[in-house]
Amino acid sequence: MPSSPVLPAGVNLEGLLQQLRHLSWGAADILLAYAKGEQPPYGFPRALSVDHGGEGPVSAADLAVNRWLLDGLQSAFPSAGWTLLSEETAKEQLTEGVPLDAEWLWILDPLDGTKDFLQGTGEYAVHLALVHGQRPVLGVVLLPDAEELWFGVVGNGAWCEDRQGQRSPVRFSQRQSLGELMLVASRNHRDQRLEQLLERLALGGSKAVGSVGCKVTTILRGETDLYVSLSGKSAPKDWDMAAPEAVLMAAGGEFTHADGRPLLYNTGDVRQAGCLIASHGRSHKPLCDAAAGAMAEIEPGFQV
Repeated sequence: MPSSPVLPAGVNLEGLLQQLRHLSWGAADILLAYAKGEQPPYGFPRALSVDHGGEGPVSAADLAVNRWLLDGLQSAFPSAGWTLLSEETAKEQLTEGVPLDAEWLWILDPLDGTKDFLQGTGEYAVHLALVHGQRPVLGVVLLPDAEELWFGVVGNGAWCEDRQGQRSPVRFSQRQSLGELMLVASRNHRDQRLEQLLERLALGGSKAVGSVGCKVTTILRGETDLYVSLSGKSAPKDWDMAAPEAVLMAAGGEFTHADGRPLLYNTGDVRQAGCLIASHGRSHKPLCDAAAGAMAEIEPGFQV
């Protein structure tokens, strides 16, 4: 039987999920309007191009969704006692090396997949994750163009909803051996070390997709089986990983460092550096062992 999730005092799971549905589909409407150059709802301004003194559709969309989510969570749960952190507020809130003083922390990314949003691929997402004790307990990944709202409640499972609330289950693939596994990879963040690692793993094939949230949902649908993040000049941040990890973990998958260490959040360093592997779980340990062994040869001393 699923266990009752631990939530802040006074917060009911069904009430929280209902509010997250409202906020998520509102965020979808805002992003879709900006993507089409239309007037966004809820009183947010139309995007101005940089040429006309504005900061462009991405900045306008980012800021509008950020405000919508932060205001919505604050007004719906005024006494919840949690802290809200987003990619847009991080510079003002964070001091390097110092974790936030927060037992309960929402980590939000109002627009993950900026390049895909600009290019019109539809492969961008909104991430919301509730973290307790440096680990996620609940995650939401919204895909506005696909009209998919993914929920993951650790200990209670994961599922996808459409706008009508119709649920679809997680459908992990049955692929198991490394030679048949399908990788979901980035279009825009691939370097020589990653190519060397993938060559060593000798997987069954790959698919290029934007946003981390979009990548993980391909695993949840059974289209692919794993995602590898290998830090180069920069590393993904807490807001890139927390929500997708929560949904994948709630579904029974795994998302760890190649040495098996869990991802930790609110540590004082928002970078999620190293060799990180997300998978449907069935082949996770052999994958991690193979990746760690390969990285020891590709770059001795690399902290996976």
